[in-house]
Amino acid sequence: MAVDFPITAAIRFLRQKKVEFVPRMYDYVEKGGTRESAKQLGVDEHAVIKTLVFETNQKKPLIVLMHGDREVSTKTLARLLGVKSVEPSTPEKASKLTGYLVGGTSPFGTRTAMPVYVEKSILSLEKIYINGGKRGFLIEIGPGILRWELNAEQIEAAMER
Repeated sequence: MAVDFPITAAIRFLRQKKVEFVPRMYDYVEKGGTRESAKQLGVDEHAVIKTLVFETNQKKPLIVLMHGDREVSTKTLARLLGVKSVEPSTPEKASKLTGYLVGGTSPFGTRTAMPVYVEKSILSLEKIYINGGKRGFLIEIGPGILRWELNAEQIEAAMER
């Protein structure tokens, strides 16, 4: 049975690159985060990947891909990047940079090209669930795509939530 799903910039990007993915729709819950999407889709929250927009103290934007059940240590991230500090972008700034609403941010097909960093352990998962560019829409995909299509650099900056 075909699932109707939104054709976002992320989906256009993946189709253009001929990347296989499985659309996974769920009922978006305000502030529900990865816990809610994992529960609705019946998947492990560790495999639901957050797309987070950060800025360095020099106002340079970047994307961090993190396990749903972990947080990013901004101290560790700043040290890894060799900058003084890193902080999350405001929702308005993140939307402007990515072209997506917060809660629907995908690392694919962003409006502005930014460096992408991926928590190393994500790459050893069998499959991941990452935002398809709209609230309530994840795509099931192999994690290798993050390296091949986004040139994501591996980091280790996770901390328990």
